[in-house]
Amino acid sequence: MNILWDFDGTLMDTYPAYTKMVKEASRCGLQDEEIFALLKVSFGHAFKELGLSEEQIKHIKELERSLAPEDFKPFPGLEAVLEAADVNVIMTHKERALAQAILEANDLDRYFTEIVAIDDGYPRKPDPASYRYLHEKYGIDLVVGDRELDIIPAKKLDIQTCLYQNHAASADYYVDDYGEFFEKVPLLKK
Repeated sequence: MNILWDFDGTLMDTYPAYTKMVKEASRCGLQDEEIFALLKVSFGHAFKELGLSEEQIKHIKELERSLAPEDFKPFPGLEAVLEAADVNVIMTHKERALAQAILEANDLDRYFTEIVAIDDGYPRKPDPASYRYLHEKYGIDLVVGDRELDIIPAKKLDIQTCLYQNHAASADYYVDDYGEFFEKVPLLKK
């Protein structure tokens, strides 16, 4: 099986750090859970809903760059799923160098054949251009993401989808932790 992965919130548990950064930069007074819910739709959605200025958004990006790759950790059980797949590729809105550094810091880079990052020039999700490129090159069987935004391009290309820790959108499969992936996603066998 060939899997296309989202990065933030799917491979790596990055949302706690992002929630903290947005809370610090916005000084909005919302609870962490409320900020997290906005970020789960999309960062653009959260920034718009919070009414963040360009200066505040710039500050969030500076805070992100100040984090060490070691500050980001993969979700438990992920490595077994990566190991079972034939091909793993990533499409992320994160800059390639940071995504690569995080993977290397967690000894996961060896599982990925290719990373398509925001600096490759593809339009942002939900535009399907980056997914189309990866699908044509690798014959993607499944797209795994944590937000509806991650599965919309796959649906446009008629690729099966799996949502991680999110039952809000119409995916083919839902997984709350990677330990249950093999039983809930029959496409992949141990």
